[in-house]
Amino acid sequence: MTDTEQNILQALLDLDSAVQQMKTANPKPDLLPIFTRLDEFARQLPPDADADLRHYMVRKSYEKARLHLQGRGAENARGSCGR
Repeated sequence: MTDTEQNILQALLDLDSAVQQMKTANPKPDLLPIFTRLDEFARQLPPDADADLRHYMVRKSYEKARLHLQGRGAENARGSCGR
């Protein structure tokens, strides 16, 4: 896994954790900084990066991207785009 992919995975795990906290946290976690980091990391992906990961990040399919990076891509449900 590249450094950029590791950064994306960590940000996706941070997002997942923050979303889980939304149910009970007061005040609610601010998700905007995480989305900003994810956008920046997605821009850092090279042209020859994994096509599925690029697709998930462009579409902002963050759960699919997380599962893919965790080697659990088979758990991803096919979207309307066919991926």
